[in-house]
Amino acid sequence: MTDSHRSPPTPRINAIATAVPRSDVHARYTKWASRQLPERSAAVFARMEQRSGIAHRYSVLTGADAALESGSFYMADDPPGTAERMHRYTEEAPGLALEAIGKLPSLEGVTHLVVASCTGFMAPGLDQVLARKLNLAPTVERVSIGFMGCYAGVTMLRTAAHIIRSQPQAKVLAVSLELCSLHLQETDDLEAMLAMGQFADGAAAVLLSAKGEGLGLGAGLSAALEESEDLITWTVGDTGFAMHLSGAVPGRLADALDDASLQSTICGDTRPKAWAIHPGGRSILDAVERALELPKEALSASRGVLHDYGNMSSATVLFVLQRLMAEKPESGVALAFGPGLAMEGVRFGWESGDA
Repeated sequence: MTDSHRSPPTPRINAIATAVPRSDVHARYTKWASRQLPERSAAVFARMEQRSGIAHRYSVLTGADAALESGSFYMADDPPGTAERMHRYTEEAPGLALEAIGKLPSLEGVTHLVVASCTGFMAPGLDQVLARKLNLAPTVERVSIGFMGCYAGVTMLRTAAHIIRSQPQAKVLAVSLELCSLHLQETDDLEAMLAMGQFADGAAAVLLSAKGEGLGLGAGLSAALEESEDLITWTVGDTGFAMHLSGAVPGRLADALDDASLQSTICGDTRPKAWAIHPGGRSILDAVERALELPKEALSASRGVLHDYGNMSSATVLFVLQRLMAEKPESGVALAFGPGLAMEGVRFGWESGDA
């Protein structure tokens, strides 16, 4: 058989490593938010937080900044501006990304670097900074994915998979890094406080190739809900990036997933055995579970990541896949939801050897 007639290789995740900062800020945020809300809203906020399914969220902020003490990052006379927040991103992003990368096997032979990050801008970009600090060869090709929100992690994996299909000898390092805690906003809006109360910082690093065992990546999935563009937005303002996450999202998502054609697109001919659903919140997971009629244990990995770390935007689904990799699932689907309201996904299944 000639090369032109060979099937493209199956890209696979050979390893995933993750990292979070040291400061657990979940309880401190709850107190900070409650002080800004009217009494009745504060009481509702406290009840909703207890039911959020989140026990811990981590931030790159440390010391007085993490403790939300008077005069600190979020407790000064004026909220920090976008420039100050981007300065913190530039200082902190490389270190957390490198911590995750440092837990991977050897980077020898890496040919491509794909970076996803939606919570900061810097130039030289995070991709170039990481390449330099890792002493990657100058011939390593770099791709940056930005401002796509929570589904950027899936897009990053699909991008790496496309590279490997076109260049079977490629070895791709893919890195997702989000510092959501740099974008808290002062507000007395209950819905906004509940949304911010889910987000956290984290990084995930992935090695992909067409060789060895790993989590094989198959077809991609994409869908956008009609007339939903206002449900999730991510806006650059004078005081950082303001996230809007409507309380209507779980209901709209459940309605969309009830559609037989969308279910067929997600599930394919044979229902997946494993589910890596981005834990955008407990209500999101509940909506997916109900609409797709999944057994309770199907989303245990997603619920576990939400409980232990919160929503780390694009990095979160990679934390879920890391847990599922240990089970070597025969088949599965990874799905994430974000601005649009849009869904991005990819099929996966365990590959035991070389293509």
